[in-house]
Amino acid sequence: MRAAMRMVLDTNVVASGLLWRGPPRELLHAARERKIALFSSPPLLAELLDILARRKFEKQIVMSGLTIDDIVSRYTLLATTMHPASIPATVKDDPDDDHVLACAIAARADLIVSGDRHLLGLGGSYLGIRIVRPTEAVAMLNAR
Repeated sequence: MRAAMRMVLDTNVVASGLLWRGPPRELLHAARERKIALFSSPPLLAELLDILARRKFEKQIVMSGLTIDDIVSRYTLLATTMHPASIPATVKDDPDDDHVLACAIAARADLIVSGDRHLLGLGGSYLGIRIVRPTEAVAMLNAR
């Protein structure tokens, strides 16, 4: 049996997967089934708390019947929390994206999954770690 793919999901992918159907949710489901291994870090979890508190997510959170803390706690059960690696500033236009890269390096991730134009704009990889959209990550997982 092959080892589970190691992935770091960008915070917006996590929020989308927690609140809606689609490829991000499929990745969370694959993590529950241990088909993939997810990794996060304290800065990424703090960003997730911040993002979920935004008004645009309020309706979905209310419909879930959970609090923001409950939702984040459930995610922390799926993802291994890593101390991020120390990396040089890389994403000049959105320094928060460096947290995703630092976590991926620390986790020795196979993939970074993001819809963020700054991360995707790094040319498809960062120090050997592929950066893909959620649909591509699901396709890669299904091809295994």
